[in-house]
Amino acid sequence: MRAAIVHYWLLNWRGGEKVLESLCRLLPDADIFTLFYDPAAVSPEIRRHKVTASFLNPLRRHYRQLLPVMPLALEQFDLRGYDLVVSSESGPAKGVLTSSTTRHICYCHTPMRYLWDLYPAYLNEWCPMWKRVLLAPLSNYLRLWDFASAARVDEFVANSENVRRRIRRAWRRESQVVHPPVTVENFYWHEPEDYYLVVSELVAYKRVDMAVRAFARLGRPLRVVGDGPEFKNLKRMAAGNIEFCGRVGDAELRDLLARCRALIVPGDEDFGLTPVEALASGKPVVALGRGGTLESVPAADPLGGVFYDEPDETGLVGAVERFERVETEIRPRELQAWAGQFSEASFLARMREILDAPLGIYSTLCDL
Repeated sequence: MRAAIVHYWLLNWRGGEKVLESLCRLLPDADIFTLFYDPAAVSPEIRRHKVTASFLNPLRRHYRQLLPVMPLALEQFDLRGYDLVVSSESGPAKGVLTSSTTRHICYCHTPMRYLWDLYPAYLNEWCPMWKRVLLAPLSNYLRLWDFASAARVDEFVANSENVRRRIRRAWRRESQVVHPPVTVENFYWHEPEDYYLVVSELVAYKRVDMAVRAFARLGRPLRVVGDGPEFKNLKRMAAGNIEFCGRVGDAELRDLLARCRALIVPGDEDFGLTPVEALASGKPVVALGRGGTLESVPAADPLGGVFYDEPDETGLVGAVERFERVETEIRPRELQAWAGQFSEASFLARMREILDAPLGIYSTLCDL
């Protein structure tokens, strides 16, 4: 069986790329197709595969501005020789064209949030006024293509119940849930030092600005790991107790997680790989009580952290203060045991079941 994996772009090392790495282990002979490719940004496991980038790749430095032509680029991939295509969808990847004999399974991290559930915020809060005139008609066209291209997929797999609901809402398709993999055995606990930690892509919808403002009020040390278009804005508003670490390697990230007091998650996560990594490090999570984090972080038995309701700095300040009152109740070994259910071995076993099952059986079960 010839297999191909389609991933939206390979320009950094985040949760989607970690899932792709596991898919590469599941399908060791698969070829990879992607819109943009930077070999230095990915792991040796991914580089071991044959990677085909789209005709847009020479413009990869400007990939965020190329969304309108991404559908065209995806549809140029020639996938006629493959029996199985697994698309890794966050935006866009599922829109490839396959033959009638090819089985297409989409592992969905989320439907494109800037076209669907976050579109009003992008249009009214995060988009400069001069861009709004262009954004409305362009987004309408992309939503139509995105909805139509969902019909090209035989079976959807969602990374969480949260994303399963989004898939039903955006595309009117059913899916089953397979939580993304975390190499839980690579993480470890260390006696906490006096700092909190944010690990995030620095984009508006992650709401890192809430954490920066909240910790300016609290005066507690905060370290921010990540990079992105919001970096300069966040640094300008930051107080002296906030340190920006930029992008860090896997070993340094594991060390930062092991030594922090708690991980701060101020945004609505699709699932939330980093919270699971924190739990695998025996560290609790202070998070906005929405989205996938509610699935990955236990609020009791064991006590995995503290949630707050409203996405603002006042709610986060209150949650940090509540956490500090119960901090002594945290049991690191129990958190590590909880994280074990999200191991890579569990992910690979569930995905293998799907690949080995007859076409459509899981879709039929979902519809029932």
